[in-house]
Amino acid sequence: MAANVESMFYVRVAPWHGLGVCVESALSSEEALEKSGLNWNVIQRPIMTSNYDLIPGYKANIRDTDNRVLGVVTDRYKVVQNSEAFAFTDSLLGEGVRYETAGSLQNGKKIWILAKLPDKYIIEGEQIEPYLVFSSSHDGSGAIKVAMTPVRVVCQNTLNIALSSAKRIWSTVHVGNLAQKMEEAHNTLLLAEKYMGKLGTEFSRLSKIKLSDSKVMEYIEMLLPMDDQPTDIHRKNIRRIREDLKIRYFDAPDLKHVGKNAYRFICAVSDFATHAKPLRETANYRENVFAKTIEGNPLIDKAYDMAVSA
Repeated sequence: MAANVESMFYVRVAPWHGLGVCVESALSSEEALEKSGLNWNVIQRPIMTSNYDLIPGYKANIRDTDNRVLGVVTDRYKVVQNSEAFAFTDSLLGEGVRYETAGSLQNGKKIWILAKLPDKYIIEGEQIEPYLVFSSSHDGSGAIKVAMTPVRVVCQNTLNIALSSAKRIWSTVHVGNLAQKMEEAHNTLLLAEKYMGKLGTEFSRLSKIKLSDSKVMEYIEMLLPMDDQPTDIHRKNIRRIREDLKIRYFDAPDLKHVGKNAYRFICAVSDFATHAKPLRETANYRENVFAKTIEGNPLIDKAYDMAVSA
């Protein structure tokens, strides 16, 4: 498990990011809160100098179970408790919500919840399932974010492409009237529905863009460039990952029916971006893959831009 993961779980089958401790059945929010290790609260305390002089304008966010300092924030900062995050997701998705995974990073400084949305979509003959990700931080470093990411079921590839015509992320900072802001986030489901509709239209368009084998090889070289003056090791590594992506496009059994087109290319790049090991396998590389579930994957976006300009 990645070094920065403090605690987390998943249900039955490991999700695409490969992180977590397995549990046998889907969990309610109360069970998920416990299994994920998120059953703690954040309390705010004033900050003082060594002479016990109060430092105005700032507070420390502290975990109540072990008094760990999670971060120093301004007086304006509003805490969203982990239980409130689950309650929000329960409210958003309704009865029967299934929590796929949840957990904390960096000793509790960052937390996330991932749940499967109830709807399923058939796009270009394939089942695509949308997931909702709620993420927040307790150290003041990040916003509250609610993001929708589609997953290609057959191979657990994320397809969260940045579309100019449809948003997939709602976010807000930890200040102001958070209760009102969280209520506004219910529009996220409307964003999800619109995004999936636009994604289906876009994939249909991509499936009509035919790509020659030489064009695909050109795109692969552009996506995975080699240095102008490469070392032997760099040259070997780039050739290896190019070959990996090439195999995912030309030889993947799940893409045999797709045809040689831009949609197939996007699926192959998504498979590579979601599952391929990096050149340098750091302790937290799976964490980084999961983080791109929310923020988006630049490699997939770049491939998409190439394909639509073909």
